[in-house]
Amino acid sequence: MALSKDLMGAASSLSGDQPGNPDAQPWLPPYWAEAKAELMRRDRIMNKLIPQFGDLQLHGHPDPFTTLARSIVGQQVTAKAAELAWQKLRTLCPKMTPAQVIKAGAGELSGCGLSKRKTEYILDLADHFKAKRVHADQWSEMDDEAVIAELVRIRGITRWTAEMFLIFNLLRPNVLPLDDAGLIQGISQNYFSGEPVSRSDAREVAANWEPWRTVATWYLWRSLDPITG
Repeated sequence: MALSKDLMGAASSLSGDQPGNPDAQPWLPPYWAEAKAELMRRDRIMNKLIPQFGDLQLHGHPDPFTTLARSIVGQQVTAKAAELAWQKLRTLCPKMTPAQVIKAGAGELSGCGLSKRKTEYILDLADHFKAKRVHADQWSEMDDEAVIAELVRIRGITRWTAEMFLIFNLLRPNVLPLDDAGLIQGISQNYFSGEPVSRSDAREVAANWEPWRTVATWYLWRSLDPITG
């Protein structure tokens, strides 16, 4: 599967919640300090990389609908374009509830800079939540693959989108999003001196990160797109 740089941009946009970002919430992984210590002890690249970012860490978002909608907006566009469309959508739907999105309708959503297809995807997502065709209240108790299996039944939700949800909403510690171009590029630059990296190569490198593959992935994203502030 060809990996698009757009996926890297979308992941960077999601992973870059900073102070001052209206979506930033105090939704922090409780395992972060333990994971950092273990990764630095096991992996010489992580031992060099992690200290560069001090106390910075992943900020998640506690609302599942908002997290998924933002992921859909971020698919296959640059981080800048995704952020612009997202801010317009948040202005249109400040509460970002399924009912508010459905009430806005396709015409208003398209006016935020969303393509016809993405507009359809977000409306379908809102309909799934409003009609309770997803089990959002049970996701925290389900394992990763079970959550992914349910999410990919929704139009516009790919495995990559579902994995971003596991990272940014459920704060799962051991997600390895192999379809994410940022992860692959980060492994290439940090572990292979910029040489091409296969999925098999990525899995082999990541085997040393378990059970903290989410944390290692976040630091590789940061190595490509550092947070400031």
